[in-house]
Amino acid sequence: MHDFLLKFFIRNYEDVKNPNVREQYGKLGGIVGIVVNVFLFIIKFAVGTWSHSVSIIGDAVNNLSDAGSSVISLISFKMSNKPPDKDHPFGHARIEYIASSIVGFLILLIGWELIKTSFEKILHPSAIEFSIITVFVLGFSILAKLWLYRLNTNLGKRINSSVMNATAADSLADVTATSAVLASTIISPLIEFQLDGYMGVAVAIFIMISAIKILKEMLDSLLGRMPSSELINMIVAYIKKYPGVLGIHDLVVHDYGPHRCFASVHVEVDARVDVLESHDLIDNIERDISAELDIPLVIHMDPIVIDDPFVNQMHQLTEQVIKMIDTSISMHDFRVVKGATHSNIIFDVTIPFNYKKEESQIIEEITRGINEINKNLNPVITIDRSYIEYSNV
Repeated sequence: MHDFLLKFFIRNYEDVKNPNVREQYGKLGGIVGIVVNVFLFIIKFAVGTWSHSVSIIGDAVNNLSDAGSSVISLISFKMSNKPPDKDHPFGHARIEYIASSIVGFLILLIGWELIKTSFEKILHPSAIEFSIITVFVLGFSILAKLWLYRLNTNLGKRINSSVMNATAADSLADVTATSAVLASTIISPLIEFQLDGYMGVAVAIFIMISAIKILKEMLDSLLGRMPSSELINMIVAYIKKYPGVLGIHDLVVHDYGPHRCFASVHVEVDARVDVLESHDLIDNIERDISAELDIPLVIHMDPIVIDDPFVNQMHQLTEQVIKMIDTSISMHDFRVVKGATHSNIIFDVTIPFNYKKEESQIIEEITRGINEINKNLNPVITIDRSYIEYSNV
């Protein structure tokens, strides 16, 4: 069913990196969400009013808020597809994150209002009119929301959309909430105790938990999260496949919204190779990775000496000292400046974000370790903190 909708409504639906195709995905999900949720609101609000059930009415209002969320989703996909301009040179794709946050706040507000109404129902309970129609409407709502959950999950996975994923999570929470309302409607007459208000509170809690999860996810995205290990390893593997690349370090990935990643990295090359040849290699990598992975990449070229026995000896010595101190830290940009009385060995040390030692302590330990082996060496150390985590470099 989902594939049929995609093929019928979206031209070239498999080209998900195309901004126009991506916008059509958003329109499809938004329109379907509006239609389904408005219909569920109408039938559930009518049944809830007739049966005097605050939990059913609350569930209906939640569906109306979901329709509003779908409207926000439609608007966000249209706005996020705007091309870069003078004030926003990296595009507008982060609007999706803002839209998802608005959806989260709306869901949180609905949950809070439902809690207040449900507490009133607990303090002042009233009998609920039971009927097969009520059971049928709630059962139909559960099936409809399950279908919406699967649709939005499918769409969100295809185009990596935070708005779609937030909508899918909300639909799944609605399934749980409506199931609780259905259970209350069936069980209350059997035990002669009104569970309506209590189930209303349960529905509200489910709704608010869903909202908090959405808001946390979006806050991480807006603040700037660690890129996925899959993306990092893909970039690293792509660069290292080129002959002439001796190593890479200082990879930074900037996320400006779905399919809007920019990256920078240092690439080590042999200092003996003509600088124009090495520069051509760097240009080729930047151009190819932009074309094939759709990631604008800026590379800083680091020429390194690999044929000097003294430099190689100092490099090996320094690596041994660092590994003896801690295997979780690493070294790069190693250079040697020879002098008459001493030699400066210049290098950077990368440490994890959660590293406990002070930077001054790290420098002191490395310096002491090197001087214990050779007092004529003067380490010049710069401390870096890694912006990524990868496993195959």
